[in-house]
Amino acid sequence: MVSFSQRVINARARYLEKPLIASVTSQQLLRRVLGIYARIAYKTHSDMRFTPTRLGVGGASVPAMWCDQGTPRFDGVILYLHGGAYTVGGAGSHKHLAARLAGVCGVRGVLPEYRLAPEHPFPAALEDALIAYRTLLAKGYRGDQIVLAGDSAGGGLAYALLAIVLRDGLPVPQSVVALSPWVDMAFSGASFADNRRAELMLPVSWLERARRMYLAGADPANPLVSPVHADFTGAPPSLILVGGGELLLDDSRRMADRLRACGAEAKVIEKHDVPHIWPIHLGRSPEADAAIDQIAAFVRSQFNAPMA
Repeated sequence: MVSFSQRVINARARYLEKPLIASVTSQQLLRRVLGIYARIAYKTHSDMRFTPTRLGVGGASVPAMWCDQGTPRFDGVILYLHGGAYTVGGAGSHKHLAARLAGVCGVRGVLPEYRLAPEHPFPAALEDALIAYRTLLAKGYRGDQIVLAGDSAGGGLAYALLAIVLRDGLPVPQSVVALSPWVDMAFSGASFADNRRAELMLPVSWLERARRMYLAGADPANPLVSPVHADFTGAPPSLILVGGGELLLDDSRRMADRLRACGAEAKVIEKHDVPHIWPIHLGRSPEADAAIDQIAAFVRSQFNAPMA
């Protein structure tokens, strides 16, 4: 049984967010509109703290925001990579989610403001994510103290970053948490066709437009573009959450299959009657709050820490 508040969120996604995203073709206007919408729809809490910073190593740097809630109980950090189809989004739209995840997991959170397409196509976002990861290592965090997390395009970016970490022999993160990750730029999953009517939030036309802007001629089969094709030998455990009616449902399923084929642990939680990245609505519906609790239980189990 879906809660009343979740039904309201679902209706807002289908009848407001989806047509809005589909109809605004100006990238700059869409960023402004979604920025205003995020300030209205996603509320921060009084005990959340947001501190702008720059993450840099070797002369290169990326703007970022520390996103904290409460007092950290463990010496760890969530590196959160925001969604937005590589073309929109940032701290304004995702800082509340990054802070809440950090708080319930008992660690700090940091959210890089990676460069966006079309001004900065592939591999700019991935380069910035790698700078952020290397900076955390340089600050003294061990790999097993870092959680990679992200939603939608940010989930795909987290797995592309993980592929580079494994390839280059960098310290491996503790775990990965991905919310409805976009990991296949070829749209080859069956759900991309089967769930077009069921999809509550994402317009197909927008994903196709965003893909063109991000790829800018790059091969969609490149494992660093579509990490569903990457080598994840030696990867840490993953938790993937996805809605059962999403266009990207098969991205999550196939990503988990790929991880398992490489010998990694991967758990997928499928929730029906919820929109794309429903945990972002934390505090607004029991379904979102339950998802946050599931993420906290997973991450803290990797720290071998009991839930409070």
